[in-house]
Amino acid sequence: MDGMHDLGGRQGFGRVRYSLKAQTFHEPWEKRVNALYSLAVKLGIFNMDEYRHAIERMEPRHYLSASYYERSLTSLATLCVEKGIVTREELERRAGGAFPLASSSAPGRPNVAARERFKPGDRVRVRNDHVPGHVRMPGYIRGKTGIVVSESPAYPFPDAHAHGVKAEDEPTYDVRFCAEELWPNAADPAFVHVGVFQSYLERVA
Repeated sequence: MDGMHDLGGRQGFGRVRYSLKAQTFHEPWEKRVNALYSLAVKLGIFNMDEYRHAIERMEPRHYLSASYYERSLTSLATLCVEKGIVTREELERRAGGAFPLASSSAPGRPNVAARERFKPGDRVRVRNDHVPGHVRMPGYIRGKTGIVVSESPAYPFPDAHAHGVKAEDEPTYDVRFCAEELWPNAADPAFVHVGVFQSYLERVA
């Protein structure tokens, strides 16, 4: 889905602010949230693709105003409600007020049936797909052409895995793109490497 979470490669946001000595946690509750969602994944209550998609489903203003671990907390709480672990009423009673959750999920999709295997040096194009559910394809590479550099181990297809749809394992490919093709007339000459799932790619003759 195209949403506020997919800001990578977008222009007009200025320089990326970062610190080489940034703290991992700033408050004790952040450690608890991180431990709880990790435990939930370990116990099989939900998987990492479901977790990511619940963050993507946050209301845009909430997403932009929330910290990293507030987004984790929203995803954790939303999935626990959706999985029947706790009710929204119980959450709000414990919180002493409204508890914002992510919006409902759209349907997922299965692996592409006619996907191809690629090898280093193959020229590929990212499919120009717009899907309502979870997707691990950055919007800025949609429809763009690149060169396969290497293949990574197979993993369940996230577009299906995030929605309880049967997900077949498939590899991701390290695809090299020219920055000037990704951002015409707005980028210095450079290469950009992106890990792209097999179902997102098609061969270029």
